[in-house]
Amino acid sequence: MRNKGNKQVTHQTINGPVEITRKVYWSSQTGMVAPADRWLGIAENRYSPGLREMVCRLSLNEAFVPASMNLKRFVQVIVSSSAIRGIVEDQGKCILAQQASGAFAVGFTAEDCTNKTMITGVDGVMVPHVTQEQKQKRRETEKVKRKRQSRKNTARRGRPKKGADGPYKEFKIATFYDIDKQNQHVIGTRSNHEKLGKLMRREASKLKLGQAKHKYSVTDGASWILKQCNQQLPMLDENILDYYHFRDHVIKTSHTLYGEGTEQTVSWRKEMMAVAWKQGSLVFLDRLSDQYKTLRSPAKRQAIKSLQKYVATRVEMTDYPAFREKGYDCGSGPTESFCGCLTRRLKGRGMRWDSDNAESVMALASIYYTGQWTRYWKSEKKAA
Repeated sequence: MRNKGNKQVTHQTINGPVEITRKVYWSSQTGMVAPADRWLGIAENRYSPGLREMVCRLSLNEAFVPASMNLKRFVQVIVSSSAIRGIVEDQGKCILAQQASGAFAVGFTAEDCTNKTMITGVDGVMVPHVTQEQKQKRRETEKVKRKRQSRKNTARRGRPKKGADGPYKEFKIATFYDIDKQNQHVIGTRSNHEKLGKLMRREASKLKLGQAKHKYSVTDGASWILKQCNQQLPMLDENILDYYHFRDHVIKTSHTLYGEGTEQTVSWRKEMMAVAWKQGSLVFLDRLSDQYKTLRSPAKRQAIKSLQKYVATRVEMTDYPAFREKGYDCGSGPTESFCGCLTRRLKGRGMRWDSDNAESVMALASIYYTGQWTRYWKSEKKAA
């Protein structure tokens, strides 16, 4: 290995750039190496953990350009918006890798939950994507602008990343939390429901879901969700249909029966929901059957039949009197909230994403909104 002399490197920190001079060596087997970089914790990243944390925190609440401007304005550190994008996306991928390997532990287990009760929720949420057509248009625009300004092409070599085949793609989210919502854990993925199911099983094992005294799911009752809960989380005591999704179907039926916004509509909806809540879905179905016999309008009869079918296939999930007696939570509010939190940055005005980068931002948001942020960055600083 030959000594190639002293060379300078700039390491960006939250307090500004630090110029470091160190010896550099070269060999045909390893290429150029600087042993001091690893000792100083700068071999893998030219940005310090403190700066990366600040950049990620800013970027979860605003676009990359204003994040760059605010970083310069408030802490006098200059990092371009494109560099910020790279930091955020790389950091999100790092979190995903640590979660997969188990290097970053969960923040709680079933033992820490109130009354040793753990609830899980699953849902899908649409995320805006960059289409292939949009990518091609951007590249052509950039080519013309580059030629006009006599600039070189700085794009990475190799095959360019393809765009999505549609403007929106469904991401899947799974949540785990206790009754008081003091302990919360969430994961998101761009993959299909089968991949999500495997992730659910992985996270449930970390959280020791099987050791919870009471454990159940509260979801919107979609068939793919119920399938994954049954296959991947067989230890669950119950699968509950979210009360508000149930109510939405009743409201829709009431509009067909009595018209939207009428007193009779509101009265019927309240009466039927009271039956379901206090007496259960079997009594609810009996009431629907009695009403069906009195109807003559094909549209109204079809509306009743559709509601009957919806409830009949979810009778076990809608035994609300029994669930209430056990003290179970019958609303999926936390899951719905996380669907908003994890995708808020992704759904900003004019935002379009590649799937892997959107998943990275979602990974950052998952630790930000569940109280794991400080613990994660402490581990990053120790590693550096």
